[in-house]
Amino acid sequence: MFNIHTAEVEIGGKTLKLETGRIARQADGAVLATMGETVVLCAVTAAKSVKPGQDFFPLTVHYQEKFSAAGRIPGGFFKRERGATEKETLTSRLIDRPIRPLFPEGFYNEVLVIAQVLSYDGENEPDIVAMCAASAALTISGVPFMGPIGAARVGFIDGEYVLNPSPEQTKESKLDLVVAATPNAVMMVESEAQELSEEEMLGAVVFAHEASRKVCDAIIDLAEKAAKDPWELEQGLDKSAIKARLKDAIGADIEAAYRVTGKSERSELLNAARAKAKEAFADADPQEQLIAQKQVKVLEADIVRGAILKEGRRIDGRDTKTVRPIESMVGFLPRTHGSALFTRGETQAIVTTTLGTKDAEQMIDGLEGLSYQRFMLHYNFPPYSVGEVGRFGAPGRREVGHGKLAWRALHPMLPSVEEFPYTIRVLSDITESNGSSSMATVCGGSLAMMDAGVPLKRPVAGIAMGLILEGQDFAVISDILGDEDHLGDMDFKVAGTDQGITSLQMDIKVAGITEEIMKVALGQAKEGRAHILGEMAKALDSTRGELSAHAPRIETMSVPKDKIREIIGTGGKVIREIVATTGAKVDIDDEGVIKISSSDVNQIEAARQWIRGIVAEPEPGTIYTGKVASIVDFGAFVTFMPGKDGLVHVSEIKNERVENVRDVLSEGQEVKVKLLEVDSRGKVRLSMRVVDQETGAELEDTRPPREPREGGDRGPRGDRGDRGDRRRGGGDRDRGPRRDGGDRGPRGEGRGDRGPRRDRDGNRDDGPAPEFAPAFLTGGRNDNDGE
Repeated sequence: MFNIHTAEVEIGGKTLKLETGRIARQADGAVLATMGETVVLCAVTAAKSVKPGQDFFPLTVHYQEKFSAAGRIPGGFFKRERGATEKETLTSRLIDRPIRPLFPEGFYNEVLVIAQVLSYDGENEPDIVAMCAASAALTISGVPFMGPIGAARVGFIDGEYVLNPSPEQTKESKLDLVVAATPNAVMMVESEAQELSEEEMLGAVVFAHEASRKVCDAIIDLAEKAAKDPWELEQGLDKSAIKARLKDAIGADIEAAYRVTGKSERSELLNAARAKAKEAFADADPQEQLIAQKQVKVLEADIVRGAILKEGRRIDGRDTKTVRPIESMVGFLPRTHGSALFTRGETQAIVTTTLGTKDAEQMIDGLEGLSYQRFMLHYNFPPYSVGEVGRFGAPGRREVGHGKLAWRALHPMLPSVEEFPYTIRVLSDITESNGSSSMATVCGGSLAMMDAGVPLKRPVAGIAMGLILEGQDFAVISDILGDEDHLGDMDFKVAGTDQGITSLQMDIKVAGITEEIMKVALGQAKEGRAHILGEMAKALDSTRGELSAHAPRIETMSVPKDKIREIIGTGGKVIREIVATTGAKVDIDDEGVIKISSSDVNQIEAARQWIRGIVAEPEPGTIYTGKVASIVDFGAFVTFMPGKDGLVHVSEIKNERVENVRDVLSEGQEVKVKLLEVDSRGKVRLSMRVVDQETGAELEDTRPPREPREGGDRGPRGDRGDRGDRRRGGGDRDRGPRRDGGDRGPRGEGRGDRGPRRDRDGNRDDGPAPEFAPAFLTGGRNDNDGE
């Protein structure tokens, strides 16, 4: 029933299996790619005709992660996959960038590539599997695709390159690099690195290219078994004749335009030349007019590229290595936590840094489950930055991709959460653009974070390199302009510190570049990066010592794990009380790490002292300042530490006798007490009389020691036996047998005078006992605290 074909290849100790013929058979090409238990289905369809007047190649790539692939149901209100997440958008771009240059010039049929993750094992990343599946599906589809490409991820652990590392290995790695390549040349590079040298980065790219070749061989093997017949491309009009005619009509005008260094003036001259070309072909048929419009761009490219290769002269008059003038400002905006205005030539970015607490972290719901991100970088590219009218709203794929590139460049230099427990958001708004606004974001982001007081390990700068390649001749150019990007063959961005590379991104518009070209580009980028770092240092060369007055303060403390419950309290009662009373935010994790945050340092200190009081153990002999919590007839309960009360017995309030506690103390009154004792049951005895209430100094205890009770030692209690013969104190009175179940009769009015009573110190008190007097004042057997 099914005509199934497969191909397998081993890369990094893992087997990649490619299968076609079983699933999605109505697509032009469909491949099921499996590595471990990660499975990705990629299907390719292409329109059979071109829309009239269309002069561009409409390629669309969609990558989608199914939550069912990891046995999960999406979180939140909506329980189905919705719009593309940031990861899905970035992976779609990862697939698009290396395959787009491999479609032939003049092929304008719409192509749709859909890659869906059907199963994810948590070990084998689906993005690499999806790239390989997309390449295989295009190769067998019959669509004119000059592939295949292979893809590989490389880590760098303990000085060794690791092919397709697991997520756990990636956490330990100093490098996370993805490469896509044909058998002959590298097409795309995307990476984040921990200050690797140029030699180490180049070695990683070469290492990945070798693995990519094996994937290409497997795809070719599959295509030999299952590829459909290739499409026949229509032969168009003779473009060389049209190009020659254009050169005669506007060649001199274009050369003159590209000798003007100002972008706006140059654009006006180029637009005039293009209008002149349109007039020259006004009588031609629509197809010829369409080709003429495309050939104008080809003519512009020939003139610019020839000037660079032959004369070493660029559009704005620079040589191939010179970086445009740079101006940096920090503290540009008064109310932000950190800000910078970075200008390089005609590219400019306003970058701000905002600091927040842990609850400002971004929650990410993906195949791996819920995770949280404390560093965010958002990049915006409004149409006015290039003097155009266009859509303004939610970020597109380009903005997401450029923001992530800058994120990767800055992320390795961030302090750990223990060193700097803040959530960090960097916002880049491009206000002018003429080449490499993403690298301006890197430079501005570094300055803005240092302005905000983020202790970066080192400042980070970025530079964009270009390439002009004609046969064996090539020229690498530093700090490319927008036109050089459009008309050149490579967009090669390198970011890093003075110690090494933190991010590398490369996109190629030709069929790949060689190791030699990459080596030259990396070396030239290092020189340019050093120059830019020097210019940035003129504005700010190190992190500010203090945070902005408008930024929240966060302080960290640790408590024993067995104290976490006491700090949180039943149902969160205690921690809510701390927050409500002090005004500070308090977060505590399962390890006992507490983060206290507020813009007011006094609130932080109050919350910290409160928590310290909860976890601290009372120490006998220590003098505390507390508040009277409640008053009873036999003394007062004083809160001397947060959450801890003790009894100041009436006899410990003053050296002289206190008849009524309320005559001396009131609830809420602040007093100084000495902790006398904590008994085995946790009961706390305090004393005020041995502490100077003004200074808090300890006083000498001048009270004479207690005399023995009248009647001598009570002696051993012995066997209580029959309670009929009972004695009180040391007397000999026998009250006779107790009533046997009978009615005890009326108590009468009051209990009458029970005879002499003694206070706690053995002194006689012949007066009547106060109504509701505590038991120890009426001769009962109570503990020393009267409880």
